[in-house]
Amino acid sequence: MRQSLLLIMLMTMACSSPDSRNVKEDEAAILDTEAAFALMAQEEGIAAAFFHYAADSGVISRGGRLIKGGEAIRDYYLENLRPGTTLQWTPDYVYVSGDLGYTWGKYTLAIPDSTATTRESTGIFHTVWKRQPDGSWRYVWD
Repeated sequence: MRQSLLLIMLMTMACSSPDSRNVKEDEAAILDTEAAFALMAQEEGIAAAFFHYAADSGVISRGGRLIKGGEAIRDYYLENLRPGTTLQWTPDYVYVSGDLGYTWGKYTLAIPDSTATTRESTGIFHTVWKRQPDGSWRYVWD
């Protein structure tokens, strides 16, 4: 009886554990999405990229407040960034579990001032990604 129970428990755990191949594929998909997101921010602008890669429930925290939804996020950036501002980032880590994943890494924000001097600030970002019904990944928190 004990052996049967142990065997059933082991089989259940084996069946319910995530397929490591799928996890690796999902990690690669998130990293690819992150790279495309960063490239779009460089080529088309920060506002356009944050709008495009936001899930419907996407949220950012800026200036002590939450900005919710892609359109509000785009509008925030359009209203609050100086022309010529650039943002670059690269993830150092990715983790996926089911339909959620997250990345973190370093970013550099370059802001030109009125004298054409560019000030750079650096920091750490953390993004939470959610798989969408079409299989793509969009951020829900940045």
